[in-house]
Amino acid sequence: MSSVEEEESRRRRLEVALEVKSLRRIVSAYLNYPEAAEEDIKQYEGSFKKIPFSHKILLSHLPLKFQRLRWCIAQNSYFIFEMLKAFEPPLDMSADAYECEDKIPDNVSSANEESDSQAQLCDVSNKVSVAGRGDQFSDSIFRNSSALCADNQKLSSPSPDWLDPSLQLCVPLADVDKVRSIIRNIVRDWTAEGQKERDECFTPILGELKRLYPQRSGESPPTCLVPGAGLGRLALEISCLGFVSEGNEFSYYMMICSSFILNKSQDINEWTIYPWIHNNCNSLSDSDQLRPVSFPDVHPASAGITEGFSMCGGDFVEVYRDPIHIGNWDAVVTCFFIDTAHNIVEYIEIISRILKDDGVWINLGPLLYHFAESYDYDDVSIELSLEDVKRVACHYGFEIEKESTVTTTYSTNPRSMMQSQYHAAFWTMRKKPQTDVGFAKNKTGP
Repeated sequence: MSSVEEEESRRRRLEVALEVKSLRRIVSAYLNYPEAAEEDIKQYEGSFKKIPFSHKILLSHLPLKFQRLRWCIAQNSYFIFEMLKAFEPPLDMSADAYECEDKIPDNVSSANEESDSQAQLCDVSNKVSVAGRGDQFSDSIFRNSSALCADNQKLSSPSPDWLDPSLQLCVPLADVDKVRSIIRNIVRDWTAEGQKERDECFTPILGELKRLYPQRSGESPPTCLVPGAGLGRLALEISCLGFVSEGNEFSYYMMICSSFILNKSQDINEWTIYPWIHNNCNSLSDSDQLRPVSFPDVHPASAGITEGFSMCGGDFVEVYRDPIHIGNWDAVVTCFFIDTAHNIVEYIEIISRILKDDGVWINLGPLLYHFAESYDYDDVSIELSLEDVKRVACHYGFEIEKESTVTTTYSTNPRSMMQSQYHAAFWTMRKKPQTDVGFAKNKTGP
C-alpha cells in the first residue's frame, strides 16, 4: 500500500470514528433524558424545602406532584428506550470513536456539533420506507420501565450491544433539551391533540396539492419532496393523497423517532407519553401539566400511502445539489423549513433546480432564522426579509401564483396560558418553463 493510500485509509478511519462518536452523542442524549429530568425534580424539591413551614402546609400537595412527575418521566423513558432498541444504526457502534482525535487533519469535519454529524451520517441511500408492521438509565428507571412493560402487557426486547452503558457519552443539557423537543414534536405530528396545529399548517398545503394536481392516480403519480420533514407526518399525508412522497430530514434526533413511528407502529395509540411535564410555567392546573398523550393517532402502514413513500436523511443542500435531482420533482413542499438555512438563497436555488418546468413550490412558515444568534463566528447566517425572499425566488424563475398569511403555533401546549403565534407566510410559486437557473458550485465566493 502506497503512502497516499495509507493516508487515505487513515483519514477514512478517523472520519468513521468521528461519525460513530457523533451518533453516540445523539443516542447518549436520549439515554440521559431520565437523569436530567430527575435533576430538575431535585431542584423543585430543594426549593420546596427552603420555604417557610406555613407555606409548605399551603402547598402540601407538591411532594406528591413531584412523585407523579417521576412516574411520568419513567413512562417517557420507557418509550425512548424501546425506540432506541428498535433503531438500526448505519454504522458499527462498537467502533473506536476515540482514536487520535488530536491528529485529525484540518479538513476532516469535527463531530462536536449535531450539524457536522448529520452530513456525514445521512446520505441518499439511508431511506426509511413504511413497512407493514425501529448518563445511563439508573436501576430505578429500569425497574419503573419493567413495571410499565407489565402494565402495558408489552414484552420488552433485549437491548443491543451498542446500547451498553459503557459506550455512553456525557452530553450537555442542550442535547437533552433536543430530546424534550422531540417529545413535543410527537404531539404535533402524531396525536389527536396536535390536530389543531396540523389543521392550521398541513391542511392549507394539502388543499393546494389537491387543487394543483387533481389527477393523482395512474401509473405515474406526481412526485413531491418535503425538506425538513421532521417526524414524517406531512410527508405521509402527501403520500396518502396519491403522490410519490419523499421526506428529507437533517436531524438524527428526528430520524430515529420518525423511523420508529413509521416502521414499528403496530396499533393506533399504542404508546403514551407525558410531553408537558418539563415546564411548570403557565399551567392552568397540575392535571393539565401531567396529562398523558397517546400516539400514533393513525397507523402509518394502514393509512393508504402511495408506493414509493420514503424518508431520506441528510443535509438538504448536500443531498439535493447532486445532479441526479435536477428537474426531478413535480412539487416541493416546505413547512417551517426555509429559515433553517445558513444561506436561504442556496435553498431557493436548489429548490428551483430540482423542480421540473412548471413544477410548484408550496411554502408555509416564518423567517425565524435558526443561526441568527449563533455564537460561532464561523457560522454563515443570511437573514432576508420576506420581500427579499420573494425577490430572490423570482430571480430563480419562480412566479407567485397565490400568497397569504396563516396564523399558527408550533409544538405549543394547547392548554398553556402562553400561546406564541406565528403569522406565517403561505405561498404557491410555479417555476417558469425553460428557466436558466445557474447553480453555484462553490459554497463561498468573493
